Amino acid sequence: MSDVLIRYGTREDAMEIAALSRETFYSAFAKDNSVEDMEKFMTEQFSTARLMAQVGAPGNIFLLAYVGEQLAGYVRLLDGFPPSELKDFPTIEIARIYARQDAIGKGVGRALMQRSIEIATSMNKRSIWLGVWEKNDRAIAFYTKWGFEKFGEHDFLLGNDVQRDWMMRKLL
Repeated sequence: MSDVLIRYGTREDAMEIAALSRETFYSAFAKDNSVEDMEKFMTEQFSTARLMAQVGAPGNIFLLAYVGEQLAGYVRLLDGFPPSELKDFPTIEIARIYARQDAIGKGVGRALMQRSIEIATSMNKRSIWLGVWEKNDRAIAFYTKWGFEKFGEHDFLLGNDVQRDWMMRKLL
């Protein structure tokens, strides 16, 4: 396992974060979805401009993971928008956590998850939650290993395809 350096992402990183977001999302899900649905989602919901606007926006925390000099992954924490099941419970969302394909297995996900939990704890959150596609067995196994448990489901629109996401949380 390589050493992974984690640092906060800033507005100056917005273009790089947007490019990495698009790259990692596409590589994770293109093989399991139609070209049309992926193109529609990437154009409408995951545009570079939209992603760049999230960096530095209120409630958004971006962490960047580096293996050597290479940007290998990132996490987007989103504070202030809990699902109704958690609205009265101090919580923060892992809105996205991704690693580049060539960085998987190098400790990037572990380092990002650990730092996310540390940040949530320092913010006096009592849980950390996320949504994960019900067919993403690899991610579900990763989250379960970290102590996340399913507490609900919600729809996720990818292009024109309505998919089911599990909502999972970890008590802190």
